[in-house]
Amino acid sequence: MKIAPSILNADTGRMREEVARIEEAGADWVHVDIMDGHFVPNLTFGAPMVEALRPHTKLFIDCHMMVDNPDDYIESLAQAGADSMTVHFEAVTHLHRTIQNIQSQGMKAAVALNPATPVAAITPILNMVDMVLVMTVNPGFGGQAFIPDMVEKMTELDQIRQEKGYHYQIQVDGGIDNTTIRQCYDQGVDVFVSGSYVYKGDSNQAIASLRDACC
Repeated sequence: MKIAPSILNADTGRMREEVARIEEAGADWVHVDIMDGHFVPNLTFGAPMVEALRPHTKLFIDCHMMVDNPDDYIESLAQAGADSMTVHFEAVTHLHRTIQNIQSQGMKAAVALNPATPVAAITPILNMVDMVLVMTVNPGFGGQAFIPDMVEKMTELDQIRQEKGYHYQIQVDGGIDNTTIRQCYDQGVDVFVSGSYVYKGDSNQAIASLRDACC
């Protein structure tokens, strides 16, 4: 399993220290939520934040694009040092081409599904993606409650992966804490995004409790 704290809940005035904090606490990835104020109402980071963080962390930088026209960001994120780029199915017109373009820039390519979007919407491209992100809240803001019905999507994605021999990772994002993580882990989820739970107190204890909950 991989723990990927979201810096959406970090102190933006001390971002270098906030990323060092989760790295020291044992995080595997750092999750960067990039929002444009259009696809979702919130407005957050961009490629300059990734570029600023890259020299100061060895963590895998996972960029979650909650934006319209994510293709416009591919080259700049790759140059900034991003390791992966997740686009929303709902925001992309030519998904096959977008995935190819991301991978051609040396990044891992992932697709996210909003709560109302079924797995069936992306079955034609599951053979080529590196990861599928199941949103367990509606995108745009941190601190929301986990939507239990999304567990069915995790089960379906894991079954398809096993039946077809695909190699994508399954990621979940939204309301992940030491009480919700186990039901996701049991359905084959590989990567867990957690924001407020990790950053609201002692990050060492929070990350340790996430791992302990899956033992």
